[in-house]
Amino acid sequence: MPPEGERRTAVMTNPYAGIVEPLDPERPDHKFYNLSMLKDDRYGRLPFSVRVLLEAALRNCDEFLVKKSDVENILNWKETQKKSVEVPFRPARVILQDFTGVPAVVDFAAMRDAVKKLGGDPEKINPVCPADLVIDHSIQVDFNRKQVTAHVHNEILSWKECGCWPLVEIQGHRDGLHILQKNQDLEFERNRERFEFLKWGSQAFKKMRIIPPGSGIVHQVNLEYLARVVFEQDGLYYPDSLVGTDSHTTMIDGLGVLGWGVGGIEAEAVMLGQPISMVLPEVIGYRMVGIPDKLITSTDIVLTVTKHLRQVGVVGKFVEFFGEGVAQLSIADRATIANMCPEYGATAAFFPVDNVSIKYLEQTGRGSLSQYVKSAYVSLQVVEMDLTTVVPCCSGPKRPQDKVAVTDMKKDFEACLGAKQGFKGFGVAPEKHSNCVNFAYNGTEFSLTHGSVVIAAITSCTNTSNPSVMLGAGLLAKKAVEAGLSVKPYIKTSLSPGSGVVTYYLKESGVMFYLAQLGFEVVGYGCMTCIGNSGPLPEPVVEAITKVGDLVVTGVLSGNRNFEGRVHPNTRANYLASPPLVIAYAIAGTVCIDFEKEPLAVNASGKEIFLRDIWPTREEIQDVEREFVIPAMFKEVYEKIEKGNERWSNLKASSDKLYSWDPNSTYIKSPPFFDGLLLPPRSIMNAHVLLNLGDSVTTDHISPAGNIARNSSAARYLSKRGLSPRDFNSYGSRRGNDAVMARGTFANIRLFNKFVGKQGPQTLHLPSGEMMDVFDAAEKYQQDGVPLLVLAGKEYGSGSSRDWAAKGPFLLGIKAVLAESYERIHRSNLVGMGIIPLEYLPGETAETLGLTGRERFNIIIPELLVPRMKVTIQLDTEKTFQACMRFDTDVELTYFRHGGILNYMIRKMIQQ
Repeated sequence: MPPEGERRTAVMTNPYAGIVEPLDPERPDHKFYNLSMLKDDRYGRLPFSVRVLLEAALRNCDEFLVKKSDVENILNWKETQKKSVEVPFRPARVILQDFTGVPAVVDFAAMRDAVKKLGGDPEKINPVCPADLVIDHSIQVDFNRKQVTAHVHNEILSWKECGCWPLVEIQGHRDGLHILQKNQDLEFERNRERFEFLKWGSQAFKKMRIIPPGSGIVHQVNLEYLARVVFEQDGLYYPDSLVGTDSHTTMIDGLGVLGWGVGGIEAEAVMLGQPISMVLPEVIGYRMVGIPDKLITSTDIVLTVTKHLRQVGVVGKFVEFFGEGVAQLSIADRATIANMCPEYGATAAFFPVDNVSIKYLEQTGRGSLSQYVKSAYVSLQVVEMDLTTVVPCCSGPKRPQDKVAVTDMKKDFEACLGAKQGFKGFGVAPEKHSNCVNFAYNGTEFSLTHGSVVIAAITSCTNTSNPSVMLGAGLLAKKAVEAGLSVKPYIKTSLSPGSGVVTYYLKESGVMFYLAQLGFEVVGYGCMTCIGNSGPLPEPVVEAITKVGDLVVTGVLSGNRNFEGRVHPNTRANYLASPPLVIAYAIAGTVCIDFEKEPLAVNASGKEIFLRDIWPTREEIQDVEREFVIPAMFKEVYEKIEKGNERWSNLKASSDKLYSWDPNSTYIKSPPFFDGLLLPPRSIMNAHVLLNLGDSVTTDHISPAGNIARNSSAARYLSKRGLSPRDFNSYGSRRGNDAVMARGTFANIRLFNKFVGKQGPQTLHLPSGEMMDVFDAAEKYQQDGVPLLVLAGKEYGSGSSRDWAAKGPFLLGIKAVLAESYERIHRSNLVGMGIIPLEYLPGETAETLGLTGRERFNIIIPELLVPRMKVTIQLDTEKTFQACMRFDTDVELTYFRHGGILNYMIRKMIQQ
């Protein structure tokens, strides 16, 4: 990045053009950068993931955005990896999903308006880096098990009256449409305006491809279809690489394609041609040895790896997997491990390309490729995992890294029940542990206790991309049905595959019928329960849960995130599990069961059926997989994916290059981020603390994606605009409207604010001493011209890469966050919005400094800024201390001086 004010010189010839060679002498027009031609011994000692960074730097070297000194720093990785050396990286492409994609397109549309107002050419705001946007986060589980919740029933009645909805008989078999079709129709009904806007964006902006709704989950579609492994452009071949606006973009690392999640704001800059400025990472070699037991699933392996790497400490590092154990893992197994990279804290979890990768590409209809190089691990710190030590396990009840062996689930849950409120505790008084609530559902009496399962979802790209665990679930369902077992009707069961290929092989192998018999029918193709789109629970169940002051009931899902309040507001405990275990716990109806000693259930003949009686072996699963997961399935499903269905094809979109904003829209609104484009003041004076938070505050706490509560600030805003609760939709679907999202900031009902002393989306307005919703308090402060900050503990902003978890605080008037540590992507998002991420010095916390949050803060920012510098903080109590200002690179400081990355990009476009 050139210093501010430096003019761009004429584009120079690439100084490394001399190492460009034909891939094949007989095809001289097919070329690549042959890194071995550098004749530099350091290259041979680089980990494969770092070689991808090196190739990108060589190929894009122009002595302007990427310099020869950057190439030298990467080649010298063995010495520079521990020195916080900054290097640029230009990925081959960007991938987005619609929750993050809609605000990105909104920002682009608003940036075009801003450039035009400043007298520039608005069409300069146009992606130069290819971008794929997969619509997968909009669909919800409204219909399941051939029944409809009362919430949706009310909606249907109103549609019947207007004659625009097919008749549906509740609890009957004469459903007007299949469950999948009904959920998809309702998705279009709710999100038509968003989808029309995205369709406009795909026409208005170059190099932006939209994958329509109903196609699958972004990371599975990426793995099975979008990924190239080798990218080709104008006859030049180079490694496929990407960044994505979803933290689980790392799933593609399992195929040998380097990718990771970034903030939505940073991704927008990449799309506009700006390289990512990153600190050259350390790389941890992860040797896998041994052969897993025949009853072990890939989910068990990944949950074990997650806990292990959390203990090792890999935050901000790359992890490369190697060893003879890797050969035992399919691409789907590797992708499962790579998918959960954010849960163990690494930036990337890379499996270098090998013969297994090439065979997978052939299986999915993408031909074969030659391997460039083999990875070298001689210079890496190496840790080891023996696959023979892996046991069946789950993770929870509140975090994905908290692994629990299945044999310990019962006693672990019982311990959590009475433990102090925290990651492994619910603080339930001993005399309430045996609480039991009876309720009637569809004319039958049932009861709920602590640990009862009310949601069982086979969901998420983490597992639905893996035929072994999906077919394993199907075979277990077959054996369960044949043994006379069933799932209680009030348990909300669902199956949301990551692509149509999954449905194809489940049907062809004959197991779909048995899954449906247990209630696991296909409800949609999207993230659904994993992202919090689990839909409402039946009212009798909710009433039973809340009757005695919140029973600790559970959700069991094959997802990657289980933070409190994410899956469903009423499931305080949530466990990640393999698809077969999801079905097992659904049949049992509780997590308080020891599968070794207790039967799953007793069938109609009075026979006790244990889990071991119906659990399929790895050999059984592999036999079915070899027969039914074939290349023709992938070809048939994906050859028509970009066309979408009839609903998508019929959507109308304007051909104008500038978007015509509808002032009455509650979905799409021009954001205020570019109003005035004023440079921010440096120091922050007389700031109040808006929220005083603890450890592991997630982006779900900061900017929830799920349902909009009827008593929330966002609900009041929407109600004033004539919307009824059934039209509120979710926060995730409203991310194109800043007015809704600002009101949804810190609106999670499980947020714990020390000012309040209990869970809830409220805070203390310090000047008045009044308790109120967070948005209302922030509005009062802004009216009085008072800047705000947030106090937090460790791992602030963990969880999903959610740009609105930075945009929302920006709109609330938050100027800085003071925390013990940050999740990587969220810190980047704060930087992108011009919010200062401050970090306590080692050994210091709010407690050790005696901070109550009631003080007023002066944060003194000097004129001369350097990365990770210390700044002085003065309190109105006359106490003074220092904190580290977490701008980690010079480029991030440049963004801060401009008031954020998007403001910087607009000024840059105007000057060109």
